[in-house]
Amino acid sequence: MSSYAVYSASLALLAFSTLVTSAPVVEPQLQPRADPPALRGDDSLLGDIGPITQAPSPPVDDYDLVPGQEADPDLGFYFDFTKTDNPQPIRGSKGGTDPGPRNYRYDAINSDLFTPPGTDSGDVENAKWPMGLSHNRNGLVGSGWARQQNVAVLPAATAMAGVDMRLMPHAYRELHWHKNAEWSLILNGSVRISAVNENGQTFVDDLTAGDVWFFPKIPTKLTNLKGVPHSIQALDNGTEFLLVFDSGDFSEETTFLASEMVARIPTSVLAKDLQTDVSELANIPTDQLWIFPGVPAPADINEQNDTSNPNGYLPKEQAYSYHFSEQEPFQTSGGSVKIIDPTTFPIADTFSAALITLQPGAMRELHWHLTSDEWSFIIAGSARVTVFQAPESSRTFDFQAGDVAYIPVPESHYIENVGDDELVVLEVLQAPKFTDMSASQWIALTPNQIIKDTLNLTDEVINAQPKEKTLIKPGSTNSTETNFKVNR
Repeated sequence: MSSYAVYSASLALLAFSTLVTSAPVVEPQLQPRADPPALRGDDSLLGDIGPITQAPSPPVDDYDLVPGQEADPDLGFYFDFTKTDNPQPIRGSKGGTDPGPRNYRYDAINSDLFTPPGTDSGDVENAKWPMGLSHNRNGLVGSGWARQQNVAVLPAATAMAGVDMRLMPHAYRELHWHKNAEWSLILNGSVRISAVNENGQTFVDDLTAGDVWFFPKIPTKLTNLKGVPHSIQALDNGTEFLLVFDSGDFSEETTFLASEMVARIPTSVLAKDLQTDVSELANIPTDQLWIFPGVPAPADINEQNDTSNPNGYLPKEQAYSYHFSEQEPFQTSGGSVKIIDPTTFPIADTFSAALITLQPGAMRELHWHLTSDEWSFIIAGSARVTVFQAPESSRTFDFQAGDVAYIPVPESHYIENVGDDELVVLEVLQAPKFTDMSASQWIALTPNQIIKDTLNLTDEVINAQPKEKTLIKPGSTNSTETNFKVNR
């Protein structure tokens, strides 16, 4: 081919390329998809559109008022709405009917939120969490479960969190440890606990309903332990217990588990640490056990006490358990009280607690704590609590068995038994001693004139106040009683 022909072919190819590349690219146009007309209105509905047709609000006339509902709202009588079919938020001249939508069961068991006393004022952080609303995490093969309360569900509870745990007969809460201190009260059944401290000293004990254990996290006066490894095994009848931890953001999901520890370490390293052959590790767990079925513990606890341990047993003064069930309660008018704190349970030097039983109508006296928030659990019965928050806010909450109450320091409150049966409540403090400030004792020990000038109380009322704490005040089973004078 001649040079001219090559030149001509090149020009033709260049012209074709220019034509192709310079041609406009036509993009496909996507048409907007119109919504069906029924989904939205138009701008003719904005603002004033002229006369309207008034919608009906259903009248509510098929209801009965409970005793005290027509009384002065400031009397604040408790309303038992579980005994009426259609409770209404009416208190004296305040409130009105509620045609719904509504949850009748919640209204019935929270009557003081649904129909608050006239003395409630302002805004107060929520002080109630029912464990029945917590997610229940199941163990393996029907071995038990646990549910928890922490700041995720009760934001005010920054200093303590709680767990309600169930172990079926012979089931384990597996070998584990925590970043947080663990304090426990057994609600029912019996357990065997075991632990080893950093000195290689061992501890094994059998506990039953009403007993307490504690495993420390922070250095205490008796030990520098941080995260004592331990296990819990239910005995023949199974068990349920409360766990209270010293941080509001505690979670069961952050527990250090022995099964997870061995599963997350190279098997060659684990074999080296245990001075064995890798083949011996073929059956170690590949995932956490957490709560799992176990072989029944030997009836004789001494079979699990290692008498050959050269490090010996944990000294008695450092014992991780206290047989609280065998402590006799202090009986007083209206109920009884048992206190456990480092005075008698030294290892738990950051936990103090009171187990209080109130007869129907009685109340845990008006008080507040000076150094600690209060984490409480309703073990049995029905209660109500009014929390006063400075400068002028208060709110009244109702509680049933299985509920957690949390009152930040130093907010004043009482606990009143509003049910027909005994109220049993556990109060837990983060304190080296169980103490409180009693309102009636404060009045009794302050010069009369100061009280009269401040509260306009008479000498008769002031002089009738006890100079010693009573902890419990007797009451009446009549929910509309107003005279609580007693013979002195």
